[in-house]
Amino acid sequence: MKKHSYPSDLTDSQWEKIAQFFDTKRSRKYPMRQVCNAIIYVVKTGCQWRQLPKEFGAWSSIYYYFDKWRHNGLWERLNDALREAVRVKMGREATPSAMVIDSQSVRTTRRGGTERGFDFAKKVKGRKRRIAVDTQGLLLGVLVASATPHDSQSLFSLVDNVRQRIRTVKTVFADGAYRGFEEMLHAAFAMVLCVVLRSKTVRHFVPIPKRWVVERTFAWFESYRRLSKDFEFHPKTSQTMIYIASVRLMLNRLT
Repeated sequence: MKKHSYPSDLTDSQWEKIAQFFDTKRSRKYPMRQVCNAIIYVVKTGCQWRQLPKEFGAWSSIYYYFDKWRHNGLWERLNDALREAVRVKMGREATPSAMVIDSQSVRTTRRGGTERGFDFAKKVKGRKRRIAVDTQGLLLGVLVASATPHDSQSLFSLVDNVRQRIRTVKTVFADGAYRGFEEMLHAAFAMVLCVVLRSKTVRHFVPIPKRWVVERTFAWFESYRRLSKDFEFHPKTSQTMIYIASVRLMLNRLT
């Protein structure tokens, strides 16, 4: 185990809550807790893989585990388990009955990558992060793709992503971009789509009912520098980075 510690490192109590998700019984060159700390360090600080402090271990070995867990969906499963624990701690049902959806357009790097486009509404060249959260702002699902398509074109993919894992969701709150899809969503998933619009009479800023929680979630992600823009070549990697940030946020709530 490395001797130097960083603010992003997991505490003993935090590691105890997630250790069961990792194969800790086998003898390895780098302990699983050290690998997790290294991955979280990348997401929190925004550093390049090759710039990882050497006390974490060889960057190529750390990236091997990141890539392995990205493909087998470990961070998504971990996110689901921790979200249920947080909700229970708050005195709520483990699984939600409603979700709030929204998107965020972010720039990509000069290196580029797959599925990039231009958001003509936001004047941003890059990708869109489309997320679904519960009414507490906890992440339910995320899709990252080109910024070009209108938000409504991702509605069914995002809802299906959540519905495959959480069958209790019956209501979807969204902004005006999703108007006109109420009947189609109900026919496809037996869900109620509630479009929440901004008041036309209020000129100053006021939080919009229901919708403000998803905006707050995007704000939470801003404290993770790897998410300041989309640095990843593949959208799947971007999605994993968001799940890792969500996991770290919920561990802070549980300990």
